[in-house]
Amino acid sequence: MRPAMQKMTLRAGLAAIALAAFVAPVSVLAADAPVTEAELAGHIETLASDAFEGRAPGTAGEDRTIAYIVGEWAKAGLEAVPDSVTPWLQPVPLVEVQPVSGTAKFKAGGRDIALGDGGVILTGRDTSVSLADVPAIFVGYGVDGAGKVNADVKGKLAIMLFDNAPFGDKLPRYRERRQMLADAGAAAVLVIATDAVPWAQLREALGDKATRLADAKAGPQISGFLSAEAADALLAKAGQSAAAAREAAKSKDYRGAVLPVTADFAATSIIRAYDSHNVIAKLPGAKPDGKAVLFLGHWDHLGICRPDDAADRICNGAVDNASGIAVLIAAAKRLAAGTRPDRDIYFMATTAEEKGLLGAHYFADHPVVPLGDITVALNIDTIAISPRGTPVATIGRGQPTYDAVVRDVATKLGRKLDEDGEADAFIQRQDGWALGAKGVTSLMVGGSFSDMPLLEAFLGSDYHTANDNFSDKIPLGGAAEDADLHVALGRAFADTQRWPGK
Repeated sequence: MRPAMQKMTLRAGLAAIALAAFVAPVSVLAADAPVTEAELAGHIETLASDAFEGRAPGTAGEDRTIAYIVGEWAKAGLEAVPDSVTPWLQPVPLVEVQPVSGTAKFKAGGRDIALGDGGVILTGRDTSVSLADVPAIFVGYGVDGAGKVNADVKGKLAIMLFDNAPFGDKLPRYRERRQMLADAGAAAVLVIATDAVPWAQLREALGDKATRLADAKAGPQISGFLSAEAADALLAKAGQSAAAAREAAKSKDYRGAVLPVTADFAATSIIRAYDSHNVIAKLPGAKPDGKAVLFLGHWDHLGICRPDDAADRICNGAVDNASGIAVLIAAAKRLAAGTRPDRDIYFMATTAEEKGLLGAHYFADHPVVPLGDITVALNIDTIAISPRGTPVATIGRGQPTYDAVVRDVATKLGRKLDEDGEADAFIQRQDGWALGAKGVTSLMVGGSFSDMPLLEAFLGSDYHTANDNFSDKIPLGGAAEDADLHVALGRAFADTQRWPGK
């Protein structure tokens, strides 16, 4: 049973929080005070505490998270977006699919193919799906050099590689490619898992619940993954060399290979529809000119992620991304308390990033702020990685006028620039990607994506596990420096004289 505070309607609770905020106005400061490690630690420790249950969408943890963020933003002096149907909140309709059972049987030349135990993970699109004698085709990366579907997949099982294609420019990632194959008529899509993710870990993650936007296009009737070993065995039984097939797929002109294989699928699932929420607030500008700056970061994490008998059942998400929300709160307080920027500045805490950037995609498709008004979006995610003094990297760099502003702001703060391009590998793995796809210039700036050994150490250890807890080992010095950097960037991009806008 939820505590008494959870029995309030979320809207009534937020109204009370916002009203209380106006009782004690924020004092005006002459200059922006540096963000302290202690300040960030306080927010992270709260948001990553067990009381928030890992901040999974559609849970009591979401309600507590939203109440905390709105409370902090309201105290800072931010406002709900005017004329919003649900002040402070943008409902994001989601559909959760929990696999119950799934079987796949393959035949070549009329004979059963044995792939071994556990080499296939299946999810059905609907509560019950049954497909028989589905012809198979290996499509490589599923797209050609122009980013278009590369084979006739209508009514077929498309077997696709997970990794990004080694050709073309900014080609879609596997989720988008899977959807493109479904749009082209594929009855089923099985993705060959990458060696970069251990199969056991992938199986555990994907054997659980999957979530999509309620208004998303219908995916394939059957989707899932093949282990690399199972895929190689299937291709071998079809008379194909797995190594040769993978090599051929590297061509931008690859058109797929029809396999003498058919498949039978059966899957059952539990379907749940619910609303989660993006949290959106506004800092009205002193001289609004129709352009705006948007700060964003995702509030969600994985929730209760371990079995009942586990010693620690909660994936608390301290670094990913309680740290980002802490910086959003700290930046909002500085920008609201100091000299009021010329332009409107919006702050958004997105939902369901961990489920595929869903909150950001929903905002991009249903913006409560016209996308054409957003001169820049600054995404803050997994920011507590590096120590003080780490150079500044930018995900989304490559636009000279924007790069010049980042360089100028960082240099004036005594920061060095890291322009080796390593951070570019993460451009599709963060919420800014959803906005960038709609033409909004989106940047992710800071030290976390500059020191690759430190980032890779986190990704290979605490990331997405019950070990991402708040502790003294989290290097908050770099996060505090990056928070100051974002305050300065916000002021620069909101200055109508310094930045004319786009």
